[in-house]
Amino acid sequence: MTQRTVTRRITARDTRDGAGVSLKRSLGSTPGDRIDPFLMLDEFYSDRAEDYIAGFPAHPHRGFETVTYMLAGNMQHRDHMGNEGNLGPGDVQWMTAGRGVIHSEMPQQREGLLRGFQLWVNLPADEKMRSAVYQDINSARIPVYRGEGFSLHHIAGELALPGGSSLGYVNGVDGQQYSTQPVYADIRFTSARALKLGLPAGHNAAVYCYDGSLEIGGERICAGTAALLSPGDSVILDGEPGSGALLIAGKPIGEPVVQYGPFVMNSNAEIEQALRDYRDGTLTD
Repeated sequence: MTQRTVTRRITARDTRDGAGVSLKRSLGSTPGDRIDPFLMLDEFYSDRAEDYIAGFPAHPHRGFETVTYMLAGNMQHRDHMGNEGNLGPGDVQWMTAGRGVIHSEMPQQREGLLRGFQLWVNLPADEKMRSAVYQDINSARIPVYRGEGFSLHHIAGELALPGGSSLGYVNGVDGQQYSTQPVYADIRFTSARALKLGLPAGHNAAVYCYDGSLEIGGERICAGTAALLSPGDSVILDGEPGSGALLIAGKPIGEPVVQYGPFVMNSNAEIEQALRDYRDGTLTD
């Protein structure tokens, strides 16, 4: 197996989005800080209500997917299709905006810790105008693999685990539906150890460390850092006690990316059409 190594680090930047929610943005901080097919990765993490209470009032999306994963606190999703989901610790919301979604994401707490992540996954041109899909995935449906010194929350994708066992697509997130075939896992270390995982060789991959620190191929990354990985079919994460990291991987699309706020298309003309459709009330038709 060819082991992946760190080719680039991206330090998460403080920013605000929605109606003023405090975030740390790693992937997507600038257009050059992406890894095909992933457009953006945000971490929201605060026990100060003023950092999150305003939430994300109703807003549009077109042309990509959003994946929200909660570690602590409660967030409510509502969209124009009548879907409503209340995300608690360990829950996932996987929304394929496709042609168009108008939705809101609002905290369901007035105090206490709110922590989680939102990942944006691009769609290829022939899927950008597909019908919208909403998946509300309760934490009880997310398999947790526990080994010596670590746990792995398997949100989606094909992973080979220590000992040769394999995890396939789960939770209704059918990777064969989507040409990006996304992989998403949350790995937490309770003691120091090296964990080797197999990944599809043709996928681009990144690791985001959110607690503590870990080493990949001799390169140490600390909390608040995303590491872009070289090609290969495996990765070794050497974690310290208390460290936590997200592993994401996906099949690259290889198409132009033109983004204007919540719209991600392949050309300026398509962005202008999305803006017209939103203005005219036809974005979600």
